Amino acid sequence: MEESISGFEVRGDWGDVVEHGERITHALREVGVTDGEWDEAETDYAAAFEEWDEWRPKAHERLGEDVEQKTAEQASVAEGEGEKAGEEPSDDLRTAGEKLSESYEQVAAGDDRGALERWQDSIDHVVRAADSAGRRAVRSVEDTVYRRVMTQLAPYYFDNALVSANVQKTTRGDEDGPVFVFEVNVNDDDLKAAVSDRLAEFDETVDRWHVDTQKDVDVAEAAEGVEPPTDSTDGDGTADRSESTTN
Repeated sequence: MEESISGFEVRGDWGDVVEHGERITHALREVGVTDGEWDEAETDYAAAFEEWDEWRPKAHERLGEDVEQKTAEQASVAEGEGEKAGEEPSDDLRTAGEKLSESYEQVAAGDDRGALERWQDSIDHVVRAADSAGRRAVRSVEDTVYRRVMTQLAPYYFDNALVSANVQKTTRGDEDGPVFVFEVNVNDDDLKAAVSDRLAEFDETVDRWHVDTQKDVDVAEAAEGVEPPTDSTDGDGTADRSESTTN
């Protein structure tokens, strides 16, 4: 692993990529990210950690399928208020019409203030309906553009308040299989320093890393060309890439 101002980088086979992601995940957990120790105003690092843990490459995954799909999903336009409330655009438009009718009734009753409130409610629902419809249209275009264009031009990436990361396949050797580059940066400088210290401890105390993987899965297929590993798996489906763990 190489450490620089842009993050923690590793070059190697798919197993090296998976191990790198696991080491950083363990380091983040051990320095207290999931316990709220690093949370700041409007920043939920525990939730950001879960997003990272879901996206990071796994031993059983394919770069061009699983990681691509997860990247497209996390890069998509976020849900608007209407979608979060479970409302369809048609629901908001119907509610807007109802609020507008109530506004006229308030005017007729001489309640100008109530009429204004109903009118504003109506406008809010119209805006929310347009927002929801617009976001869905953008997502449909995003998915097509990302899958067909962006993955041809840029590495697979992840970005949230906690971590920025990207992984790409650079070359395919005749004998050794493809070479991957995986770079991960922790966005908070103090937290990054703490993670760096913990990664250094791993290097000193862990002889070989214990990579988690699904049982009975062809890891070579996931790595897109790597020969199947000769190591066996133990009873809980964990690959015998290592003998010791951080526990």
